[in-house]
Amino acid sequence: MNDRSNFDAVALKVVGTRPVRPDGADKVLGRANFGADLRLPGMLEGRVKRSPHAHARILHIDTDAARKLPGVKAVVTAADFPDLEDLVTHLGETATTLRDIGRNVIARDKVLYVGHAVAAVAATSVPIAEAALALIDVQYEVLPHVIDVEAAMASDAPLLHDDMFTKGVTPRPDKPSNVAQVHKLSRGDTAAAFADPATVQVTVQGRYVTAPVHQGYIEPHACVASAGSDGQHQLWVCTQGHFAVRTLCAQLMDIPVSDLRVTPSEIGGGFGAKTTVYLEPLALALSRQAGRPVRMVMSRAEVFEATGPTSAGVIEVRLGARMDGTLTAGELVLKFQAGAFAGAPVNQAGTCALAAYDVANVSVTGYDVVSNRPKATAYRAPGSPISAFAVESALDELAAKLGMDALELRLKNIARNGQQAVYGITFRDIGFAETLEAVRNHPHWKAPLPPNVGRGLACGYWFNFGGESSASVHLGEDGTAVVSSGSPDIGGSRASMAMMAAETLGLPIEKVRAIVSDTASIGYTFVTGGSRVTFATGMAVVQAAQKVVEDMKRRAAMLWDCDVSQVVWHDGAAHCTEASKDRPPLTLKDIAGKSAATGGPIGAEVSLNAQGYSPGFAVHVVDVEVDPETGRTTVLRYTAAQDVGKAIHPSYVEGQMQGGAAQGIGWALNEEYLYDSRGAQLNPGFLDYRMPVASDLPMIDTLMVESAPNLRHPFGAKGVGEAPIVPPLAAVANAVSRAVGRRLRELPLSPPRVLAAIQSPT
Repeated sequence: MNDRSNFDAVALKVVGTRPVRPDGADKVLGRANFGADLRLPGMLEGRVKRSPHAHARILHIDTDAARKLPGVKAVVTAADFPDLEDLVTHLGETATTLRDIGRNVIARDKVLYVGHAVAAVAATSVPIAEAALALIDVQYEVLPHVIDVEAAMASDAPLLHDDMFTKGVTPRPDKPSNVAQVHKLSRGDTAAAFADPATVQVTVQGRYVTAPVHQGYIEPHACVASAGSDGQHQLWVCTQGHFAVRTLCAQLMDIPVSDLRVTPSEIGGGFGAKTTVYLEPLALALSRQAGRPVRMVMSRAEVFEATGPTSAGVIEVRLGARMDGTLTAGELVLKFQAGAFAGAPVNQAGTCALAAYDVANVSVTGYDVVSNRPKATAYRAPGSPISAFAVESALDELAAKLGMDALELRLKNIARNGQQAVYGITFRDIGFAETLEAVRNHPHWKAPLPPNVGRGLACGYWFNFGGESSASVHLGEDGTAVVSSGSPDIGGSRASMAMMAAETLGLPIEKVRAIVSDTASIGYTFVTGGSRVTFATGMAVVQAAQKVVEDMKRRAAMLWDCDVSQVVWHDGAAHCTEASKDRPPLTLKDIAGKSAATGGPIGAEVSLNAQGYSPGFAVHVVDVEVDPETGRTTVLRYTAAQDVGKAIHPSYVEGQMQGGAAQGIGWALNEEYLYDSRGAQLNPGFLDYRMPVASDLPMIDTLMVESAPNLRHPFGAKGVGEAPIVPPLAAVANAVSRAVGRRLRELPLSPPRVLAAIQSPT
């Protein structure tokens, strides 16, 4: 399948339809098993001792009293884990080092944020485990701390790591600093462009600020570990990548990968943040010491205080254009908080910042900066929403300065097929122009605005990716099929895998069941993240199903005693093309039922490293009303449009678009980490960390643009999960700025901040 006609909805019977989600009933009825639901005989309860200080040297840890408490079966500290090498490890869309992961799981010589783990216990009950934590005596030397990203970059800032010398600069610094790395990306000559009045005839510039925000998944981190006396270890986890958990835990525990089997549970949200490990190595160490299974579950406060929010950012942007609106130059400086360890998504932010536009001269400089707060982790299109907030806000200012329509300015400058992105790829099969056109023709964009209401528009880009995936397809003797993959189902991948297999096999969707296999039952599969699964794992599923079809054609030829070249497959059956022979079709059920006579069970497995992924483009429009007396913003109307390639399951695609918009609205209006003078978070819970709920939002309309299917995928699929969270920050900020009549450049746009802007004399 490699021509556009294969994506015609008329030719497809399953792909593009909306079957009931296979996991829906069990989740609604409470029967689905999540991370904390497993119970094993003799299981212990594990708990973690965490630092009360944002930055302190660990002088001594005394665990004797805790070990003597009746019911306590194991106590571990950093001394129970091996020293690790400084090797780079990729976790979905972000990268860090194995050494840093280990030091984040449990502190070694210093604690680097409030909530940093220093010890863990396993006991026969939760109350006993918590009592044991209180008996562990940790002596600290409290050190100065730093939270703000620009303060952390100062030469006199408290230093988190004595061995951190800034990478990416020449010559190598001779003094350590909190700037882990400097990333640079450029095209053309930006300085010359801004200096040339014929090239740059109008400029806009500004400084934009975003706060750290949490992914806000409903299910906290949880796991169950069992270390057998034979050296075999098992983990049951809620994760976006159980193979990544296996790899990391094997390295952190110094055990062979073959001795660790990891089984994923259902997952109550992840959004990129469940691609690393926190509790899992601790649970394994406790289980190994105790000789019994150990369950560990974070409290909500622990989730906020000890697991990664996304980065806070300070973005300085300058755009140059001609008077006709042609963008000619863009210059960005990005300063991102990484948290306690290096690895902020600043490189991804810089890559995406102007990728959606055709700009001849671009200069991007990004700073990856450590500070005394939890290690940053991925959050849907990590980094891109932050840089898009700055760029799309600046574009809105440019449109106003030129007297142009905001949509027309973007349409004039967008990237098109055949053009090269600033980071090197050449665009193919993209429908960005068609997406903008769809918005321009939508009733929302054309609707008149009532008084005191602002309308904002913004675009978003995410590069998507493919990567390593494995899948198998096996037929039952009754003519049904089971699809197994190594991709945890975060946003409906079991449904899409089953649908693509059903389409390929010619079966109704009711005859195909999709499951997620553990690490011992399927080949290696990279994490569920980066909008890769429907594309990459889907490709493996289709190829496995195609192998099954070829095998069934061979078996049909055997049963008919004809040449396999005379057998074709369509509508779920083998058909003989030899005109001289009257052969009634053999259905999949016919062939599967006779498999013992034609060679045995029918099945195939495919492992691949999927290439040919296509980027995602999104365009969002929002109307808001701002109360001039309180500064409260009400979202009145929201429309999200996206270049989706071919929607395998349209309902899931719409859900991804609506979910990203909802999260982005919360990021724009309410969400932020608040710290006290000690560096402790003031709002580590959903009561005080204000996320939007259903009553805060209107119905989010969706526009799925399917004009440009990805011709390198069997059914034209593109990743859709990341791009929807990129535009909302800027779209909402643009709408609020228009509503109040002045530009707001710092998020969140909380009522006090908006009211201060309204009341400000300048």
